Amino acid sequence: MSDHQLRVSKIPRGTVIDHIRAGQALNVLAILGIDGESGETVSVGMNVPSDRMGHKDIVKVEGRELSQDEVDVLSLIAPEATINIIREYEVAEKQYLERPDRVVGVLSCPNHNCITNADEPVETEFEVLDDGVRCEYCETIVREDLASHIATE
Repeated sequence: MSDHQLRVSKIPRGTVIDHIRAGQALNVLAILGIDGESGETVSVGMNVPSDRMGHKDIVKVEGRELSQDEVDVLSLIAPEATINIIREYEVAEKQYLERPDRVVGVLSCPNHNCITNADEPVETEFEVLDDGVRCEYCETIVREDLASHIATE
């Protein structure tokens, strides 16, 4: 163990998202809807030294396990990330992200003329591309700032 090791206390239960591309932690928080007002205890490490990645970000969220929808969207902006579910201070589950072929009902289409933005009972559906996502209805491609397109209830 080196003297430079990051020391953040263990959490009793919750989720640790590790190996996030450096500089993406705030987008991860946005995807999870964490704005500091919901009361969760959150630890964020940004630009932390990493043998594997050079530098990385880490997000710890106490008392919360992620939904599959949240994990799917995370995989779009942090494909190298690992999700550690913590129970009783130990890693109970470790999940490596896999980019899905499509995400349904998770992102909103930025095209105001898309049928998903009309008052129709149509759920958004995006095909996952190597460098973004494409709306299945209007074919709008979103490459930048996916976190801002997360569908809100």
